[in-house]
Amino acid sequence: MSGDAPNFLERQSPSDGTIVCRVELAGRDDLNNASSAARETFNSGAWSGLPASKRGMILIRLADLIEAELEPLALIEAQEAGKTISAAREELAWSLELLRYAASLAWSIPGEVCSHEGADKLGLVTREPLPVIGMILPWNFPTVTLFQKLPYALVAGCSVVIKPSELTAGTTLEYAKLAQKAGIPDGVVNVVLGEGDVIGDAMCEDPAIDMISFTGSTRVGRLIAAKAGANLKRVALELGGKGANVVFADADFNKALEGALAGFTINQGEECCAGGRLLVHESIAEDFVARLAAKAKAMQLGGPETEEAELGPMIHADHLEKVIGYIDGAVAQGAQVKAGGGRAQDTHLQKGLFVEPTVLSGVTADMTIFTEEVFGPVLAVTTFKTVSEAIELANATSFGL
Repeated sequence: MSGDAPNFLERQSPSDGTIVCRVELAGRDDLNNASSAARETFNSGAWSGLPASKRGMILIRLADLIEAELEPLALIEAQEAGKTISAAREELAWSLELLRYAASLAWSIPGEVCSHEGADKLGLVTREPLPVIGMILPWNFPTVTLFQKLPYALVAGCSVVIKPSELTAGTTLEYAKLAQKAGIPDGVVNVVLGEGDVIGDAMCEDPAIDMISFTGSTRVGRLIAAKAGANLKRVALELGGKGANVVFADADFNKALEGALAGFTINQGEECCAGGRLLVHESIAEDFVARLAAKAKAMQLGGPETEEAELGPMIHADHLEKVIGYIDGAVAQGAQVKAGGGRAQDTHLQKGLFVEPTVLSGVTADMTIFTEEVFGPVLAVTTFKTVSEAIELANATSFGL
């Protein structure tokens, strides 16, 4: 760690407030050490110089090691991120699919031969890895977002520096240990724990890092794009969203209800592609919303110790208050609460940061709840008359997703 006094963070479980881990946060010097190690290892060829097929085989071994530890890893993910245990298991299983798919690409990294310039000329195009990729992860899907990035960089031969959210770093640290056990050389996978305005800024400015891959908020994405641009770094950004599900009068009612419910309750609504808006044809709206509200009220809330739980808590107390603020603001602007509407009141949930799955009807396009990303289990319902009106409402968002 850096020479400054240690800075520790205690992570409380959002489901019951118990301490689940204590980590030391890094500083800029630590980030610089990690990026230097990544570049030195890349230059050494210890990983980048291996045949791609050998890298693929090692990644397959890593997938097997993770699968053998899936249950304890899922518990860490659920405890830190506030997930239900069933969701954590499913997300880890899907991440293993991403990892194994990436490993399979080792046998098909393409090159090109160009022979169209004449019989006396021959061109060869090869694809080479960028030396060092910086990866900045969000707290809502720590494993999924990591494996949307990491295995593809590794199979190409890159070295990486990973900054997980300081709130949900546990699984990332475990994957780094397993990567070493699988045979990935030291210095290839580097994890730096720290706050975004310290480590994230340093990553964007560090000349040893060639590209930033970021998943997170639109606000932070703009800052990263600006900083990376000033330093001529490549960037890949996955930012916020305000997705809309559209239900027409001839829809399969039951399937539409299931989709609409999942759209705003998967991962407690803490996802960029959440269906936080529901556009429903006015001829079926009353019945559809009533049945949807009944389903939302019936959902079981709970932490990772409750196998049957369908909805977990918010990530931290400030975020819970932000979500409640959006609900209260919508009501003040004229929306009607059809289900939920506030913090869960059940006695066994009082120690956790649980928000009831909330359905708000009567939402119009000029309301804040229609335009801003809530990142919680809150659905804004708006009616429409025609297909063209539905399309216009669905597209009335400034978000890229």
